[in-house]
Amino acid sequence: MGDSDAVGPPLSRRRRAAFAAGRGKSLQPVNGRSAAACQSPVTVGAAGAGGGSMVDSGGSQEAAKSEKRRRGNDMSERLSGCHKTQESLLSSASGYNNYRGILNWCVVMLVLSNARLFLENLLRYGVLVDPIEVISLFLKDPYSWPAACLVIVSNVFILVALYTERQLSKSSFSEPVGFLVHCINMAVILTFPAAVILLVPSVTPVGGAFAMGVYTILFLKLYSYKDVNMWCRELSSVKAKKLARSLSCPTPQNFNRGDQMVCYPGNLTLRDMYYFVFAPTLCYELNFPRSPTIRMGFLLRRLSEMLFFTQMLVGLTQQWMIPVIKSSMKPLEDMDLSIMTERLLRLAVPNHLLWLMFFYWFFHSSMNFSAELLCFGDREFYRDWWNSETVTYFWQNWNIPVHKWCLRHFYKPLLRRGFSKMISQSAVFFLSAFFHEYLVSVPLRMFRLWAFMGMMVQLPFAWFVGRFLRGNYGNAAVWMSIILGQPFAVLMYVHDYYVMQHSQEAN
Repeated sequence: MGDSDAVGPPLSRRRRAAFAAGRGKSLQPVNGRSAAACQSPVTVGAAGAGGGSMVDSGGSQEAAKSEKRRRGNDMSERLSGCHKTQESLLSSASGYNNYRGILNWCVVMLVLSNARLFLENLLRYGVLVDPIEVISLFLKDPYSWPAACLVIVSNVFILVALYTERQLSKSSFSEPVGFLVHCINMAVILTFPAAVILLVPSVTPVGGAFAMGVYTILFLKLYSYKDVNMWCRELSSVKAKKLARSLSCPTPQNFNRGDQMVCYPGNLTLRDMYYFVFAPTLCYELNFPRSPTIRMGFLLRRLSEMLFFTQMLVGLTQQWMIPVIKSSMKPLEDMDLSIMTERLLRLAVPNHLLWLMFFYWFFHSSMNFSAELLCFGDREFYRDWWNSETVTYFWQNWNIPVHKWCLRHFYKPLLRRGFSKMISQSAVFFLSAFFHEYLVSVPLRMFRLWAFMGMMVQLPFAWFVGRFLRGNYGNAAVWMSIILGQPFAVLMYVHDYYVMQHSQEAN
């Protein structure tokens, strides 16, 4: 043991020196390779193990730092304020306008309230829907169809207008002669059906109203046809190649099928005339915007809507409207103000619902159906009249075909002749009042001017709403006039019709 202790330190020093010498040799390049390449796998593995331990320690440090930051953020969120300057949603200053949930609630409440009224109606009157009675509204005698004959005879006036324009294009008629023929033709269009309805007892009120509506639409169409062709002759006389007012030769963006454009007098054909007669518009053009194809899915949806709402209109009229009207058939002298107000309110709800259904059935379903069949491209038949804040906006946007006709063929010509805007607007309301009374009084065979006065009252009412009511208040006033104005006129006509029938029975 002592020898070993004596020789131990020198031997240890010699071993450390030899190990250091060997380690220095391993750092020298061998055959052009670096020292790293000459390291043994054991050495590399040891180094890799040491590097992994360093990465693990670095990841744990990063995790600790992120945890510290998260705790700091949580503390700052706890200390931050939860209030800021803002308006309540129902305040007008908030700018919030998404009230779809409230609208759905109103629809649900409307359905529930009317369901209650409908159940009361069923319990009181029973089921009153009778499809056979609907036919009797149009025909008194199954072998006599006077209203249908009137509609067929209207083709004569269409052909007279086309013949007159052809003669004018060839200069066979002078302008004064052509104007006179057109005036006579359109005057007969308005007077002939009225005379037939008043003189032929077999014409029912519903059938007469349908025939009068067809003739009124035809009158407005042929008036536009006359004006546009006259504008074409005026421009062709100065050798103008573009008809700006009627889009005779429109720019290429008006066509998406590469159709050949029609110029005057190439438009004076039976095909062109009857396309315009059946097209869902009152304003004539030589080249209408066209849709590329007929969409069968869209067409079938509109057809199903037409059938559905036709049944709804007929069923609700028989089940709901007629009993209310019959209960109101009593002379006014036998009713005090409270009874008259109660009957007016009872009549307001079914009348308004039927009017809304008729609007959707006619202006959306029916007109889109005919437009799709004819590939008619302009489908703007109405605008957002339900948002009307003035009476004027309502009348300008709920019936776009009539509005375009009045603007193009009546209002603007009056302005060009020097009339003021107020006089021109009053003239438009007067014309509308005339046709409203014309379409109601003639089929009922009585002239009481309730529809005419109802339209003329719109002038001071429009001034009042536009002057004193704004925003939501104006919109509410417009809705009140729609909901209560029409039932009042209906109640007046019902009263007068009852008095007339009662007096005839007494005689």
